[in-house]
Amino acid sequence: MKRIAVAAAIGLAFFAGLVTDHVAAAARKPDASAYRPLDVFADVLSHIENSYVEDVAEKDLVYGAIDGMMAQLDPHSQFMRPDVYAQLRDETTGEFDGLGIEVTRASGEVTVVSPVADSPGERAGIRPGDRIVTVDGAPTKDLGVDEVTRRMKGPAGTRCVLEIMRDGFASPQKLTLVRDRVRTQSVDSRVLDADRRYLYVRLKSFQERTGRGLEKALADGRAALRGEIRGLVLDLRNNPGGLVDEAVSVSDVFLAGGTVVSTEGRGKRNVEVWRAHEKGTEPPYPIIVLVNRGTASASEIVAGALQDNGRAVIMGTQTFGKGSVQTIVELGDGSGLKLTVARYYTPRKRSIQELGITPDVVVADVALPARPEDVLVAERDLKGHLKNDVVPASTAAAAPTADFQLKTALDYLRAADIIRASSEPKPRGVTAKGE
Repeated sequence: MKRIAVAAAIGLAFFAGLVTDHVAAAARKPDASAYRPLDVFADVLSHIENSYVEDVAEKDLVYGAIDGMMAQLDPHSQFMRPDVYAQLRDETTGEFDGLGIEVTRASGEVTVVSPVADSPGERAGIRPGDRIVTVDGAPTKDLGVDEVTRRMKGPAGTRCVLEIMRDGFASPQKLTLVRDRVRTQSVDSRVLDADRRYLYVRLKSFQERTGRGLEKALADGRAALRGEIRGLVLDLRNNPGGLVDEAVSVSDVFLAGGTVVSTEGRGKRNVEVWRAHEKGTEPPYPIIVLVNRGTASASEIVAGALQDNGRAVIMGTQTFGKGSVQTIVELGDGSGLKLTVARYYTPRKRSIQELGITPDVVVADVALPARPEDVLVAERDLKGHLKNDVVPASTAAAAPTADFQLKTALDYLRAADIIRASSEPKPRGVTAKGE
């Protein structure tokens, strides 16, 4: 398998590829004057501990202060208490107990990014863009996203009651879900058309071994299609992202060379470029990549890499638009820090931050509201999101059709076959139909 060496990454969540950083202490240190406000913090802490009317645990005060500090940053930077950080590490392996619903906060509401495939959330009909009003009776407007996530998790077999608001609902609808073991197998595949030798592969997330899972799916598909794949639909819809090295590995499978993605830190420092390699590259069969508003972060890296390198046709609706990279730092007490450290750029140096990937062919998803831009959350809707630092190109595109996205993708593959066949040299004495 072709792999790109990057720092070991942990955590499957809603961000564009995580990288761990256990050498944060060696990073550039702030000037000593930056720590002077800590004198004020120490004074306040002392007053609370000595004079507040009730006892308050010092750790709770410190954690609360850190939460307030992180709230001044972008919505993807987060302090994780030990239990939340432990859950994040567990999710890297692809298994946890809970509802399997990825959420973020937009316009003050806890909003669904996407449910994990075959999770209690998906089976209950939860959709991207749904707003979670309460969790087990607790209003989410009073809870942080990490606390909402924690409350939705729990032992398999236990119940969790959600109140969901959706465009078209007159009032929030109450759903009772039963927690289950969520197994986020990140790769699904099946034969689309055995006669024409088309394969369908869905990437649900980017976790450990997603790249290997893709290669196995392609090998199994090739065996089922008499040794040859002649067309592929790569489905990235409702894929919330995950590990950046896995996104690079997936892109590398289809690219014989060129840039996959590059990142730049503050002040355009710490520039890194990931490139594809020829060894192990798939044959140049046609590829349709399906995307929608739930396509975010690491999945946008893949879509951008294949689009900019001319390797695939991107089809569907505008993607989420998260173009930043987070590093994970494990702290001494078992807590963790997720910190945005860089922006990423597609091979043509496009920043998709706030804008998303514009499909080559816009096709409406009939399972979504008629105007998803009015309902579904995107990066630009998140409070405190990073602004795009490149003058954006127009995102205008052709009006969407009413066709199913997958059906349209299949039609495009068939059209590619017809065009290819019509351009092949014909044996002497054979004419095209109608000549």
